[in-house]
Amino acid sequence: MSLQKVLIAGKWRDADATGTFQAENPAAESALPDEYPVSSWSDCRAALDAAAAAYLEMRTMDGEKIATFLEAIADRIESRADELVEMAHLETALPKSPRLADVELPRTTGQLRQAATAARSGSWRNPVIDSENGIASCYGPIGPVAVFGPNNFPFAFGSASGGDFAAAIAAGNPVIAKANSSHPGTTRIFAECAQAAAESIGMPAGTVQLLYRTGHADGEKLVSDPRIAATGYTGSRGAGLKLKAAADAAGKLIYLELSSVNPVVILPGALAERGDALAEEFTGSCLMGAGQFCTNPGLVVLLAGEATESFVADVAKRFSEAPVGTLLSKSVANSLIESLGVLENAGAEVLTGNSAGGGTGYSAANSLLRVSGEKFVADPETFQTEAFGNASLIVVAADLDEACAVIDSLEGNLTGCVYTDTNGSDDAAYDQIEPGLRAKVGRLLNDKMPTGVAVSPAMNHGGPYPATGHAGFTAVGIPAAIPRFAALHCYDNVREHRLPTILRG
Repeated sequence: MSLQKVLIAGKWRDADATGTFQAENPAAESALPDEYPVSSWSDCRAALDAAAAAYLEMRTMDGEKIATFLEAIADRIESRADELVEMAHLETALPKSPRLADVELPRTTGQLRQAATAARSGSWRNPVIDSENGIASCYGPIGPVAVFGPNNFPFAFGSASGGDFAAAIAAGNPVIAKANSSHPGTTRIFAECAQAAAESIGMPAGTVQLLYRTGHADGEKLVSDPRIAATGYTGSRGAGLKLKAAADAAGKLIYLELSSVNPVVILPGALAERGDALAEEFTGSCLMGAGQFCTNPGLVVLLAGEATESFVADVAKRFSEAPVGTLLSKSVANSLIESLGVLENAGAEVLTGNSAGGGTGYSAANSLLRVSGEKFVADPETFQTEAFGNASLIVVAADLDEACAVIDSLEGNLTGCVYTDTNGSDDAAYDQIEPGLRAKVGRLLNDKMPTGVAVSPAMNHGGPYPATGHAGFTAVGIPAAIPRFAALHCYDNVREHRLPTILRG
C-alpha cells in the first residue's frame, strides 16, 4: 500500500500527516488499495504561503495566459479520460457510460474552456469608465481560493476540475483544492493534469495545490486564514455551516451549496391530461443516479383528487419495480435511511421502500413517502429533511390554499417546478402558486424536471438559504459564476498607462 503525496508549491511531496485513510469501492463495499494522508496544519500553512506567493504573480497576469492554462488543463484531462473514468467508477460506483465518460467528463472540459473564453475576453470584468470624473472600475482577482468538492460529481464539481475551480482560476486566483474523501484518487489525477499544464506554460508554483483531508478544526482554520480570500464549498449542510461560521467570524467570503428538496408542483389539469407520462418522467428523474443529485425532486405537491390517487399509486408501483442503484458510500446509505426514519416518525406514510439494501453494494430501496398538506404545514422543518438518494416525499394538499401554504412554509431551494396542462385550465392555479414558489427557489421551471443543470451563461445553480449561502450568485454558468471570486477594483484619477488594459481608452 502506497501513501499518496500532496501537491504543495508546485511539488508532489510527502504530507505532514496526522493520520491516513482509504477510499472505498461502494459497489464492492471494500477499501481501495491506495492510502491518503490526513494533513496537519503545517501542510495547510505551507499551501497558504505558496498560494499567497502565486497570487502576487497572478493578480496582474494577462487573461490570455490564464485562458491558455485552463485550455491546457482541459486538453490533459481528455488525454487521461480513460484513467479518470476508471478511477471515478471505482471510487463512486457511478456508471462509466454514459454518466462519467459521455456526460460528466465533456461537461467538465467544456466549462473549463468556457472559463478560458471568459478569461481571454475579460467579459466577466464588467469595466465601467466615468471619463467626466476620471473614475474607472472593473472586477479583478481577489486572492487565494479554497475549493471543497462534493461526493456526487467527482468531475464537474471536483475541487481541482469543476465549476468553482474553473471560475476561481479564470478570475486570476490560485486554488487550494481539498479533495472529497470519497474520491481522492480521481481528484489526484485532476491535480496532476493541472500541475502539468501549469509547468508547461510557466504558471507560478502554487497556482493549484491539493490536500486530501484535514481535521475539522484545521478545515475551519483554513477558510478563516488571513491568506485566504474566498472559499467555494459543495456538500452537506452540517459541515458547510461549520465552515461558514468560521469564515464569517473572520470576515472571509464563502460560497456554499448545501441542501435542497427541489419542490415539484403538479396541478390537476396536468395530471388529468398526461398522468401516466408524468409518473414515468418523475420516476426517471428521481431515481436517476440513485437520486444523488443536488437537484433531485425530493418533494412533490399535489391537490387531492381521483387523478392524484391514481398518480401516487402509479409512482409507488414504478418505484418498487425499478432497479435499485448503488449509493456513493456507506455514510450516504446510512444517512438516507436515517432521514427516511425522521420523515416516517414525523407522520409520513411509507408507500414503498424505507429499508436498507436491495441493490449492489451500499444501497437502499427506492423509497416513496406520503404526507398530508395539513401535517406538512404543521411541521415543515421536519418534513423538509433532505433524504439524499433514491427517495421522495409526496405532499397531498386538500385544496389550492393548502398547497400555497405548503409552498409558503418551504425553505430556500435550488429549483422549483410547476406542471400545468396545455389547454389553460391550470393557469389560474399557476398564478396563485408561482409568486410564493418564485421567492423560494433560484431556478423556476415549467413542465420540466429539475435534474439537468446546463452550463449556460443564463443558468442559476443557486438559491435562497439553505440551498446556498448567498442567493445572489450561481455555482454553474460562465461568466456568471466568476465574480464570486473577484474583487471590484476602482481607480480614481489614475494615469491611463497605469490602469488595467481593459480600462484604458
